[in-house]
Amino acid sequence: MALEQLLAAVPGGIAGIPDVVQRRAVFEALIDSLPAPANPGVSKQNRTIPGPSGDPNLPVRVYRPAGADGTGPGIVFIHGGAMSFGSLETEDAVATMLCDQLGAVVVSVGFRQAPENPYPAPFDDCYAGLVWTAANTAELGFAPGRLAIVGGSSGANLTIAVAMRARDSQGPSIRFIMPFSPMIDDTNTTASSHEITDIGAFDRSHNIECWAWYLGGRPADQYAAPARASDLAGLPPAFIDVGTVDVFRDEAVGFAQRLMAAGVPTELHVHPGAYHGAETFAPESALGRRIWGLRIDAVRRALA
Repeated sequence: MALEQLLAAVPGGIAGIPDVVQRRAVFEALIDSLPAPANPGVSKQNRTIPGPSGDPNLPVRVYRPAGADGTGPGIVFIHGGAMSFGSLETEDAVATMLCDQLGAVVVSVGFRQAPENPYPAPFDDCYAGLVWTAANTAELGFAPGRLAIVGGSSGANLTIAVAMRARDSQGPSIRFIMPFSPMIDDTNTTASSHEITDIGAFDRSHNIECWAWYLGGRPADQYAAPARASDLAGLPPAFIDVGTVDVFRDEAVGFAQRLMAAGVPTELHVHPGAYHGAETFAPESALGRRIWGLRIDAVRRALA
């Protein structure tokens, strides 16, 4: 779906809907309208797992490839949605594709969302999802040493933050992270954060709003806004990509450069002409196929 088609379907763009409950409903309906053929090579199972200590249990969806023998890779998948919308359903097609094309067991985490549940609730939920996945490799059916975390936009924020917490607390071993189009800088001071405005897709005003919802009035630390992290050494090898007309362009590029400077093997791609979420709304476009092709290839190489 080109940007013009998106704006025709939802005048003003999804992020232009002020009521967050209505925004979620419109986004779900729009994703439901996109073609999503069934994939007989992937089985799906909805489960409930323990949440963080003292918090509610978590919904997850487990995707298994046909013929999985326990030696393949595993992926913790964290959906996007600016910390305030998106769900297991809205990125079901992405999780299915990762499972099918990579032969990976994928665990998609259904975390609590802002503004009803601000930071650290989403972060804590996603870390609990990682811990559970890593502790149940035999049951889930993947090799313990072949675990990655993948997520886009706000899911990319949580991907990085969860990897930092695992590093800092000697938590589960993670072989690779893929935070694509990452929402990681709450300051909104980069050139692209001032440049990308009023385009109808996710832009400056929406980013400021969603950060306020996520932080809930508390100051950001490195786990809330990974761009604030002072030490990136010791993180897993990473793949980061972003579009040239994405509000997150400069924070993504800057973070990738800092990872490289810290000695973290990092692959970076900047896609000409891509707005935020373009490959989700138009996965079969030439641009969408190129973006997803690069991502799939990177995960395959990293988890080989």
